[in-house]
Amino acid sequence: MTIGTHLTPGPAEIPGAYIDGYARGRAVDPERSANYVAHTTIGDPLADAMIADLLRLGPDEQARLIRLGMHDRDRTALRGAPASVRAFFEHCGEPPEWLDLTSFQPGCRMFHRNTRLILAGMVGGVLVEGFSTNIAKSFFITGRLRDQGTRRLKQNNRHMLEIFMPGGMERHADGWTHSVRVRLVHAKIRRLLSESDEWDIGELGTPISAAHTGFAIAAFSARSLRHLTRLGGSFSDEERKSFMAVWRYSGYLMGIPETILFRDEADALRIFDTGRICEPSPSMESIALALSLINSAPLFAGLTERDARQKLAGYIAQISRALIGNALADELMYPASPTLGILWKFRLLNRIEAIRNRLNPSRAAATSNMMTILDASMYDKEGISYRLPDHVYAEQSKEW
Repeated sequence: MTIGTHLTPGPAEIPGAYIDGYARGRAVDPERSANYVAHTTIGDPLADAMIADLLRLGPDEQARLIRLGMHDRDRTALRGAPASVRAFFEHCGEPPEWLDLTSFQPGCRMFHRNTRLILAGMVGGVLVEGFSTNIAKSFFITGRLRDQGTRRLKQNNRHMLEIFMPGGMERHADGWTHSVRVRLVHAKIRRLLSESDEWDIGELGTPISAAHTGFAIAAFSARSLRHLTRLGGSFSDEERKSFMAVWRYSGYLMGIPETILFRDEADALRIFDTGRICEPSPSMESIALALSLINSAPLFAGLTERDARQKLAGYIAQISRALIGNALADELMYPASPTLGILWKFRLLNRIEAIRNRLNPSRAAATSNMMTILDASMYDKEGISYRLPDHVYAEQSKEW
């Protein structure tokens, strides 16, 4: 049922895991809470229909059609494809009325000036906060962070890098194609989970639901800005607004319905807060994934020696605790540690690093923001992959 630009669930449509959270949310913001919970039973009709039709084809033909839709500027290229494939790419190719690509430049500049801090905020803040919700269950069941975890995180970083490249969000450019690719991957995993014995739709709602993708994009954008500020990042009001605009369009391309896609930063924060209220308390899956993320982060720094990895993981856990707050950190079973002054120390060390780089240009080149994001991103020799997962468990799926 629709009320204005929001949805509201019927009593029988509320997944069991959200009954208590919905009651809490209605006491705070009834309309937004109803909208969030209603979206826990919604997937992505266009992408889901396309995936259903692609299953009748072989993997090579699937990848060929996806590649055509992503890159071929001739609208007749997909003439012989299933109607659902044509409808999907026609929708992706039609920009929303609110899109203004020229407004993305300040956000791109800000991203590349603050890349290292944005990555730190993602690992220590945004992703952990995401895993504190039932988002963690799909990751845990599929094993996307248990098996090939570094590859998956690097793919996420590659997506973020591409959407913030100048011109990256123009149709057929790499930011555009990576965003659409994420949408298709979500649709395929949604189907695999729905068909598995491990996902209880009546209890958990739709796998990779619109509620979770709407929550995630709000976190990637608005929460990222909050963490960036606390880590010492710098940006203007224009850059802040532009950063949000890039993420909003990426979310649109990822298939998030506009009924739960944020409009601006304030709206994104309200979606995030509503989601945190409506979601159940962190599960064992949340705890396992949050700790796994923190402990695997040193791999991105190239550390393989055990003691060095443990020392850095401990420091990252301290930073993360300071970013997400003691209450959530305790729920996620973080090791006890003081946080007083930890972010101040982090900002100080970052300023010292910046001064050293200004004094030594060759050192600055080796430790640049661009080198950091390139090292932390996934680049396959054959280029962007349009393969899709073919098994619910990552360890049994062909590489994609």
